[in-house]
Amino acid sequence: MKNIVIIFLLAMPTMVFSQTQMEMNAEAAADYRKADKALNTVYQSVMKKHAKEPVFLKAMKTAQKAWIVFRDSEMIAKFPHKDEAMYYGSMFGLLWNQALEELTTKRTKELKEYLKDDM
Repeated sequence: MKNIVIIFLLAMPTMVFSQTQMEMNAEAAADYRKADKALNTVYQSVMKKHAKEPVFLKAMKTAQKAWIVFRDSEMIAKFPHKDEAMYYGSMFGLLWNQALEELTTKRTKELKEYLKDDM
């Protein structure tokens, strides 16, 4: 009986904190949406800060459109078989959203540079 209690206590943390693959995929998707929202907020702040600089605004819009093309191409490069059902297995949603979040977070940091006072 004592051994059963010890095994239960050792196993309890994994039982309490374990997630299904579907839950991990959903969490990664939510994390990406949060990162995308932050990117859009920073982008709008950059555009607002430089509202009186038409050359900058045009260039930034072009750069952001180009970044979206880059992001989408980068994702295809990382996951060239994304349209093949189950090629990457059940973790595909997790991996896809983590990669999107990473690229988006990096772009957000780049855009924040335009919010500094010396810009």
